[in-house]
Amino acid sequence: MYKLKTWNPEDPIFWEQEGKKIANRNLWISVPALLISFCIWMLWSVVAVNLNSAGFSFSAEQLFNLAALPGLSGATLRIFYAFVVPVFGGRNWTVISTASLLIPAIGIGYAVQDTTTSYTTMVILAVLCGLGGGNFASSMGNINFFFPKKQKGTALGINGGLGNVGVSVVQFVAPLVITCGIFGSMGGEPQIIMNGGVGKSIWLQNAAFIWIIPIVLITVAAFFGMNNLETAKASVREQFTIFKCKHMWVMSFIYTIAFGSFIGYSAVFPLLIKFQFSGINPLQYAFLGPLVGALSRPIGGWAADKYGGARVSFWSIFVMIGATLGVIFFMNHHNFIAFFIMALILFVTSGAASGSTFGMLSKIFNPKEAAPAIGFISAVAAYGAFFVPKAFGWSTQATGSPSMALYGFIAFYIISLFVIYHYYNRRDAEIKC
Repeated sequence: MYKLKTWNPEDPIFWEQEGKKIANRNLWISVPALLISFCIWMLWSVVAVNLNSAGFSFSAEQLFNLAALPGLSGATLRIFYAFVVPVFGGRNWTVISTASLLIPAIGIGYAVQDTTTSYTTMVILAVLCGLGGGNFASSMGNINFFFPKKQKGTALGINGGLGNVGVSVVQFVAPLVITCGIFGSMGGEPQIIMNGGVGKSIWLQNAAFIWIIPIVLITVAAFFGMNNLETAKASVREQFTIFKCKHMWVMSFIYTIAFGSFIGYSAVFPLLIKFQFSGINPLQYAFLGPLVGALSRPIGGWAADKYGGARVSFWSIFVMIGATLGVIFFMNHHNFIAFFIMALILFVTSGAASGSTFGMLSKIFNPKEAAPAIGFISAVAAYGAFFVPKAFGWSTQATGSPSMALYGFIAFYIISLFVIYHYYNRRDAEIKC
């Protein structure tokens, strides 16, 4: 039965006898659905690096734009996706939103095979990858309904953290699958790239086609295995009450610092390595940053439940400041190993802060408010996937180095420490969480 008319996870008896099993089943179908969404959302972080090698002739600015545009469209779609679960149902929307990922996966697979494909077409396909980014808002809002308050931070950390692994998965899998014609004649002809005067075949279209079968399988799993909650039903007008709450805007800023950094750095990391460290293959290393960041998110959510989200968020962002300074120093001194270590620390702490801030949300908002608040706050933060690459592009064009953009990010990190302390972490804070 897909529709559940009663749901009370705060009742210990109901939770142990019935609720836990159903909630966990929905969570573990939601995780791969969200993971594949992130794969499609961040697909251009890999494709953009290889386009010119495959015969295209786009400028560096155009390549940065293609990496940034999915962030812009994905963040904007999150604003709408934030309110759809109480209207359409979590199961129904997971099926629809997961199936929609087939559009950019198939479109990009065909577009990259033709070097006469216009930049405008590539832009449209980059925008369509935002369908994957939008799914985060509805997925997190949906899972929030299923779990009791004392476990929300952990559940949301698992859903968001393992979903975020999709960024690393696409940056690890795509470079492997483009090296061989795994789909035979159905997958199209290879492109020839020159390396030291020697031609090499690649199948760039595989970077997109490889996700088609998983998308179909996950869509089917969501259709048969997930549930709609009648208790989560609410009109859009009822959900709009969150905009009157001051803390929604405060938390939007804090979460943008955390997740906006994580997703923005994920989108730009391969290009940053490519342009700053000649001779280094960015796709051999870039996937590790999003991987450690995604895996640290569930830890941040668990720590928020155990020690307090504000405390964990505060110290995570504090370390982010030091790591960013380290990235700037070693990047300017062309020390790739030290730069890479500092970057990994930055990814770990931004991932942990993302998990801990979501743990704070479940304490600040009641269950009915939390779902749309989580969705909208995640929408605001997702603009980091657009503005971070754009900031790097602007800084590089204006000064010849991305350092200026990183100094700007540090300024925002420092401001966020004062905001967290004032509203949530000091002894007489408005909401101690």
